[in-house]
Amino acid sequence: MTSDSEAIACPFDFSDAMEFDPALAALMARESITRIRLPYGDADAWLVTGFEAVRRVTTDQRFSRAGIMGFDYPRLTPEPIVSPESINVMDPPHSSRLRRLASQAFTKRHVELMRRKITVLADTLLEEMAEQGPPADLVHHLSNQLPQQTIYDVLGIDREDWPRMQRSAHDLLTTGPDSRERAAHAKADLREYFGGLVERRRHTPGDDLISALAAAKDGEDTLDDQELAVMALTLVLSGQDTATCQISNISYVLLTRPELIEHLRNRPETLTEVINELLRVIPFRKGVGIPRVALEDVEMEGVRIRAGDFVHVSYLTANRDAGRYPDPHVIDPSRPPAPHMTFGWGGHRCIAVPLAMAELEVAIGRLLERFPWLRLAVPPEEVRWDTETIRRFPHELPVAW
Repeated sequence: MTSDSEAIACPFDFSDAMEFDPALAALMARESITRIRLPYGDADAWLVTGFEAVRRVTTDQRFSRAGIMGFDYPRLTPEPIVSPESINVMDPPHSSRLRRLASQAFTKRHVELMRRKITVLADTLLEEMAEQGPPADLVHHLSNQLPQQTIYDVLGIDREDWPRMQRSAHDLLTTGPDSRERAAHAKADLREYFGGLVERRRHTPGDDLISALAAAKDGEDTLDDQELAVMALTLVLSGQDTATCQISNISYVLLTRPELIEHLRNRPETLTEVINELLRVIPFRKGVGIPRVALEDVEMEGVRIRAGDFVHVSYLTANRDAGRYPDPHVIDPSRPPAPHMTFGWGGHRCIAVPLAMAELEVAIGRLLERFPWLRLAVPPEEVRWDTETIRRFPHELPVAW
């Protein structure tokens, strides 16, 4: 076993439509896990790419998320996105406690109430697009507005504060080397905002998600104000980040693969299965997310990971592991269901998956019902893609019908 390896520089800045990053593909093809160097942080990291190996790292308590705090850990953004109190950088049993409490806000009943609101909003947005007439920008009319308005609405954020949320979220996800100060200010601004909002909800609860989280109990255990504020901040970032990008990305794939739209037209009951297959294949972000640190020496794939080494996993490569998904790069709408890692895995799987799936199912389902003959209004090569953040998404999607 060895831990001696020269690190491969990995900017992970590939932004070519929905094509898979060739750097990630090359790392997948290697026989063992690889030492990589990311743009920011004062240390290298191991990169784990295979499905089973990623599953092992994400469920093995010898690899700690909490252990990265206080270090200049390897990452893609100048300013670390996560807060030390975030559930995203907690280990069991602390993270298990927060997840157990937070999951009470995402019961079937709560999600069904949210789905009704999402459906009304989606129909309103699509009707406004229809009234404007073609060509129309699907990103402007649907992808940007539906997830943002949904998460702001379900959290009970006042409408006049929505632009502030949008600015701060964008600043926090930017990757440019000169953006660190702006990102740090954005994080502090959001923390302060949600601290005040949580305090108000404690005194005057409503039917919003923060009030539901505040009311969550496990015996005598509840979420404190700081935990609630960071949870709300995490939900705002993931709620508009993932869903916004994925509505656009899924729409782009469907618009450039008309046989998939035809499949959904003929078999609308397969919508959820098709969305999950697209979520598996779509490279929704660049490179990697939050690392872990080894708490003791661990042997993996012929390599000794030493205590104190940082370890990154790639959900993007795990989703294309041929050992789990036959013909993994092929979009197969009839593929037998098999859980994917787009929403994470293990103790750090996104707690808001029920809400995210409700948004995607409503957005794509209502879009195809309202505009069954939707098409891209420009050649695919003219679509402009984001190059400034860790996300993968089109800036505009001009459509006609």
